[in-house]
Amino acid sequence: MYSKEVTVGSPVGLHARPATFFIQKANEFNSSIWVEKDERRVNAKSLLGILSLGIINGMSINIEADGDDEHDAVASLAELVANPGDNA
Repeated sequence: MYSKEVTVGSPVGLHARPATFFIQKANEFNSSIWVEKDERRVNAKSLLGILSLGIINGMSINIEADGDDEHDAVASLAELVANPGDNA
């Protein structure tokens, strides 16, 4: 199991479009992946789960993965969240 805390850099947080990009990226990995915020934990491959957390800009979240590509999954998703670029 591998995890990393990251601060959300998207001006709109993880809502609608940025959340969709996040889910698509998460689904590229074989590992089980979760996002934690304020003691709530949801499946990172679930759009409804991600949206239910109400993640906004500047908020810290924890991304956790368990599986053969857990390090790559967490690193890739943490980068996407911290530096969303055109996906914001």
